[in-house]
Amino acid sequence: MHATPLPEDYRSGFIALIGRPNVGKSTLVNQLVGEKVAITSPVAQTTRNRLRAILTTEVAQMVLVDTPGIHKPHHLLGERLVKSARSAIGEVDLVVLLLEGCERPGRGDAFIVNLLQQQSLPVLVALNKWDKLAEEHRSEAEEAYAALLQETNWPVHRCSALSGDGCAELTAAMAAQLPLGPQLYPPEMVSDQPERVLLGELQVLIDGPVYLELFVKVVPDWRSKPARLAELGYTGDQ
Repeated sequence: MHATPLPEDYRSGFIALIGRPNVGKSTLVNQLVGEKVAITSPVAQTTRNRLRAILTTEVAQMVLVDTPGIHKPHHLLGERLVKSARSAIGEVDLVVLLLEGCERPGRGDAFIVNLLQQQSLPVLVALNKWDKLAEEHRSEAEEAYAALLQETNWPVHRCSALSGDGCAELTAAMAAQLPLGPQLYPPEMVSDQPERVLLGELQVLIDGPVYLELFVKVVPDWRSKPARLAELGYTGDQ
């Protein structure tokens, strides 16, 4: 049985999701793919590996690179996570800048916008959590984000990674920005990470009981010690 031939204008490529910590990048990855392939947590900096989620449609295959939140680091762990996010920008075809639409932009958002302006990559802006913003405050938020992005010509999309509102439109815009190309992975794949890595990032990927026994030893100032970070997989070269 032969696979259905792809249209001549089929597109494929890598897309980095960039934003401050806890802006909803992992939630958006899961929403777009339709499965839990990225860890979500109220604790900042839980994304360690550059997990690649794969979204395949009839017109494009999008390989989503989930990155740690970009912020001004205060310790060695933070420096290595931010370095990972920065390096991801140079390895993709498109950047999706995820902003927290229900909050006013701050200095952290301005830092990321400035960083992306120094790159030649196309950028899409997604105002996440837009559904949390009351109708009477939306025009004010529009003005605030227009001021933040005034020196760019990046398209802006409003969405909710949690409910899925606006995500179909965002997906279509992402696909249109990618270069022409074949499928890079089998269409049934949703991640290029082995199951053991996914389980390390997310214990609930497999729906079933889990017995977990932990022994915890706290090393003082562990986040600033290279050897301790290396033991945990934060090598700085991811």
